[in-house]
Amino acid sequence: MSTKPRIVLGIESSCDETAVALVSTDRTIIAQRIASQHSEHAPYGGVVPEIAARAHAERLAPMLEAVMDDAGLTLADCDAIAATAGPGLIGGVMVGLVTAKALAMASGVPLMAINHLEGHALSPRLADPALEFPYLLLLVSGGHCQILLVEGVGRYRRLATTIDDALGEAFDKTAKILGLGYPGGPAVERLALSGDPRAVPLPRPLAGSKEPHFSFAGLKSAVLRAKEAGIHSDADLAASFQQAAVDCLLDRLGLAVAAIAPVPALVVAGGVAANRTIRAALEAFAGRRAMAFTAPPLALCTDNAAMIAWAGCERLDLGSFDPLDVAARPRWPLDPAAEPARGAGVKA
Repeated sequence: MSTKPRIVLGIESSCDETAVALVSTDRTIIAQRIASQHSEHAPYGGVVPEIAARAHAERLAPMLEAVMDDAGLTLADCDAIAATAGPGLIGGVMVGLVTAKALAMASGVPLMAINHLEGHALSPRLADPALEFPYLLLLVSGGHCQILLVEGVGRYRRLATTIDDALGEAFDKTAKILGLGYPGGPAVERLALSGDPRAVPLPRPLAGSKEPHFSFAGLKSAVLRAKEAGIHSDADLAASFQQAAVDCLLDRLGLAVAAIAPVPALVVAGGVAANRTIRAALEAFAGRRAMAFTAPPLALCTDNAAMIAWAGCERLDLGSFDPLDVAARPRWPLDPAAEPARGAGVKA
């Protein structure tokens, strides 16, 4: 006897994408909407928290109505309402979480406060039914760069984190140095296609060291100095930066793999996972170690509500619901027991 799939409504508002999705436990994305704020933030070269929060507040209600209409469903058809409760820009997080609380209170549908990083960590399982626990996860985004051993839902062991900048942040700052605008990651990737990745001698911070963590601040500063020197083309700078980033990722992953028992799969998630050069390098790394490689479709790499709804689906069987007074959290590590990394503070 088949069991009817359960449905979770997901809400994401932790940075500069307002997103709503309906996802079922059989891995069907029933309906979803995403509204980017790139045009609002582009004049400033990065995300302005106050502008982001206001945009979320303006867009979320009509987006919720549109998604429910697209699906032909009502809140009564949902088994849970899952909303990002952190980490992220606290104003935006609060907009989404308060909206979810109001919907839960009005409808009686249970609330789930989802860790945004857990959404990324579990998103590959939405796209790949064959992906089983445990797996090694490289989580690379604008705010985080971590290697995690994912042992199950809610069971994450942090093996490495950044001691300064996240890789996505370094991509955005490099784009700004090169005058490429915002968002910077895709712009750097496009420009790098016409450059020589070995043309500019850039550092690989912490590469070869026994310390397990990442560092990208020095790499970003080296790009600035190389740009100011005026010797190399912007395309060569972009390609050389991207190659240095790849080399750092592979070096740190090699250290992480050596530190744990063998796992069957390497998974990459987060916005930077949309970079095709990085994906190809990681796939080759996994192949050399007889590991399967999984990356979500590009649409599930950047911030979206389908991954938040799917994290809710994963938690349904655990009965992992939250009270209506659950707090939004600007910082929320996936592995609170991990030893603090120097420089990373509570961001780890």
